[in-house]
Amino acid sequence: MKKLVVIGNGMAAIRLLEEVTRLAPDLYQITVVGEEPFAGYNRVMLSPLLGGGTDEVTITTHPHQWYRDRGIRLITGSPVVAIRRHRRQVVTAAGHKLDYDRLVLATGAAPRQLPVEGVNLDGVMSFRDLYDVRKLLSLSAARVVVVGGGFLGLEAADALVKQGHDVTLVHSRGHLLNQQLDEAAGHRLQHDLEKRGVKFVMQARTAAIESAGTKTQGQGRVAAVRLADGQRLPADYVVQAVGIVPRTELADYAGLSVNQGVRVDDTLQTFDPAIYAIGECVEHRNRTFGLVAPLYEQAAVCASHLAELGHRRYLYADSATRLKISGIDLVSFGDFEGAGTGGEGETLQLSLPGGYRRLQVRDNRIIGMVLYGDVSDAAFYETLWREHADIGARRQVLLLGEAFCKAADRGGDGEEEIAA
Repeated sequence: MKKLVVIGNGMAAIRLLEEVTRLAPDLYQITVVGEEPFAGYNRVMLSPLLGGGTDEVTITTHPHQWYRDRGIRLITGSPVVAIRRHRRQVVTAAGHKLDYDRLVLATGAAPRQLPVEGVNLDGVMSFRDLYDVRKLLSLSAARVVVVGGGFLGLEAADALVKQGHDVTLVHSRGHLLNQQLDEAAGHRLQHDLEKRGVKFVMQARTAAIESAGTKTQGQGRVAAVRLADGQRLPADYVVQAVGIVPRTELADYAGLSVNQGVRVDDTLQTFDPAIYAIGECVEHRNRTFGLVAPLYEQAAVCASHLAELGHRRYLYADSATRLKISGIDLVSFGDFEGAGTGGEGETLQLSLPGGYRRLQVRDNRIIGMVLYGDVSDAAFYETLWREHADIGARRQVLLLGEAFCKAADRGGDGEEEIAA
């Protein structure tokens, strides 16, 4: 049997293992090396775990027995420290020397550090893995400043409020989730989270994290976050949630091509034909990745080639972003701000107590969308978007959703047929 070594045991790696063992169950002797001392778990569920809505057993998707049942050797808690390409061998911190015929890098990404003084003080944390959640759950009630108004920052802030902490979130932009939501939806989200107890400081840049008893940073314990305008936010803990950085160190040291991430072609192969890479560590056609859907697609394409069924290519396709922020459903896709070029556009909006809808239309075709709260029609709108469908005949009822549009297609006025 050939030898397959996978570096990383996150969600992309696990999906790869599922696919390879399904497509070619007898082709490889597989070894997985995970840096964390855990079996496979669902990172998406870390926020509910922090908020008390689930437990570690529930979020463990692939226990140790799953690997044993498939003859996969799982090494945990011992990161790979070197790739010896000339020998086709990897070396772990515990001294394991693992030969390979094919190697897959699924090393993921690391939390981005704030570029300010004080990030190494005691009490400065990240929110990225199960270790981080355990540390956050161990805190006594305290003042916590969360820096970053993206998905992880918002999830962390809301969960920490549920744990009894006094939480202030600092965001550099004018509205939350500024890459996924328009201004109206972002403000609505802020309002809903404020009602739950999260405080916000918007359009604010972090200048430094200050330590107790001194004006210099770098030693001691967190005392406050100082903003660029001079405002000082007292803090016992600071949670950094300002994005991720692909982990490329191993690939770089091994002499592979690295830019923002590990460079791969459409088969997820590096320039070394024995080495593939998938997930958040990857750069494909000048793009890096952080959402689950493209990672799973990469894993499927890579697995088809590892299984020697190499007929698939990975070509990134813009897809809807689906998020659940503290129980609030959000979906967005495309040019929802209407910022692209190519003809005049039109914005269709509907705001209701339970939700918000914005459709961006150009030339009678949907080019972008934001749904907040009620996302039951997301798949319908996404299909119209992908198929470049002409929505002219449905324009009057489009915001009301699929049922009204189908009624209009049948020649009714929508409202009468739905009422009937």
